[in-house]
Amino acid sequence: MPRVLLIEDDRAVRDAVVLALHHQGHEVAAAETGEDGLGRLRSFRPDVVVLDLMLPGMPGLDVCREIRALDQTLPIIMATARGDDEDIVVGLEAGADDYVVKPVQARVLQARIRAVLRRAAGAPAGGGIPKIDTYGDLAVDRAGLSVAWRGTPIALAPSELRLLLTLSASPGQVFSRQQLLEAVWEHSYHGDARLVDACVKRLRAKMGEPPREPRYIQTVRGFGYRFAAR
Repeated sequence: MPRVLLIEDDRAVRDAVVLALHHQGHEVAAAETGEDGLGRLRSFRPDVVVLDLMLPGMPGLDVCREIRALDQTLPIIMATARGDDEDIVVGLEAGADDYVVKPVQARVLQARIRAVLRRAAGAPAGGGIPKIDTYGDLAVDRAGLSVAWRGTPIALAPSELRLLLTLSASPGQVFSRQQLLEAVWEHSYHGDARLVDACVKRLRAKMGEPPREPRYIQTVRGFGYRFAAR
């Protein structure tokens, strides 16, 4: 049974989401503040975190960064008010894997949770081939679902790993943002291209890619991204 940690300060929203998640078979722990949420993180050991960005005390973005400092692989879904585009971008760049717009619809949140848990379980796009692929200094272990740079393991969030597996499975192929949304995040709503761009930015940073001339994950202007195996 998937374990969900919900960090939400609004009691009415918190109670409604907890009830909906219980009905869907999840074990849920709820926290009212970021500080309480971080404490529950250590004791509850969730499979996924649903995090409101607008929290009293410790801001949601700081909570997200703190969770990522503790655990690079734990899926994080952030909840944000409608139209807060800047918050969405900053939250994704802080390490969130996905987002839902408030007021949260139970079916949408459940779909997001299922998707991030599938990514966390590591099912590679296209089935994957159990082998280690080496691209210069980069090694991608498709069976072990791990990545190393010059022999040093790189800790990747589920969306980052799935994105790299998808791109590197077809070197040279150009993927549109729409194709990557469907392959990695399993949804394609208006504006969600930000998920792809923010994830690419985080992935490049962890791989030590120069922002202006990335070696592996290259931007194809006006279309999307490709993986260069050189």
